[in-house]
Amino acid sequence: MKKITFLTFSLFSIFAFAQDVSKERVEIVLSTLASDEMKGREIGTLENENAANYIAKLFEENNLEYCTGNSYLVPFDYKGKTAYNVCGIKKGKTDKYLGFSGHFDHIGTSKNPKDNIYNGADDDASGITTLVGISDYFKTKEPEFSMVFMAFNGEEKGMLGSRAISKDKNLDKIYDNLTTLFNFEMVATESAFGKNALFMTGDEFSDLDELFNQNAENNLKIYPDPYADQQLFYRSDNVSFVKKKIIAHSFSTVDMTKATHYHNESDDINVVDFDNLTTIINNFGKTLEKLTPKNFTPKYNDKVRF
Repeated sequence: MKKITFLTFSLFSIFAFAQDVSKERVEIVLSTLASDEMKGREIGTLENENAANYIAKLFEENNLEYCTGNSYLVPFDYKGKTAYNVCGIKKGKTDKYLGFSGHFDHIGTSKNPKDNIYNGADDDASGITTLVGISDYFKTKEPEFSMVFMAFNGEEKGMLGSRAISKDKNLDKIYDNLTTLFNFEMVATESAFGKNALFMTGDEFSDLDELFNQNAENNLKIYPDPYADQQLFYRSDNVSFVKKKIIAHSFSTVDMTKATHYHNESDDINVVDFDNLTTIINNFGKTLEKLTPKNFTPKYNDKVRF
């Protein structure tokens, strides 16, 4: 696999972003997170901490504010050591928030003599790239909603990071005003519904997808989860916020019937459809520009179980 040097992130600032996020930006962010140098980003490793610092650098480039304290890094305990989530804020015209999240940890390395790195390009460097891309899109814009961007750690060990940050009292002011959380989980490939399309886990539990689709730009569409029997709604970081009664769903493109790269060493940049991912990021941004607290107030129904 082609190796991407971690230190190249210092060059990112040479790119100037207009309204649309460039494919080159998407390629650089995702390829850096999924590089061999990151060694699978397993929580508790130096490489995992490097990934956290790299995401913090991207948040700084996009002029996000700290969520708490004086750093984008939000610490929590992992086996007696300090691990980090990464969190940044984009202030909008109102104090109502939309949240965007994904997890940056993966499962490390294997003993495979041909390829011993679980690069995690789809799972979930693609999700982190999506939320970073949305923050890129709004770098010079003032959205109607305020926005919180959260890169979770420890998802692969039982959603440890999202569980920890969801209980952080320092963030209660945000959570009390959080309208919904878009959690991006494996969005690197073309979905079973085609390009420019995602599915939403737990779609039967809220009207978020319907409200989003009513405002969607350029034929972007969110479909119901075709793999409902796999209970994906309860298997990703969104569930940490569902338990707080916050509207929170995961959004994905992965075809669970064909995803041989899932938790496999083959989950590297070769599986990524960069054109499609770039299109999704920009159309998400264009759609989000239209959303206001008046036209976007999703609600759970009585089917959801906390």
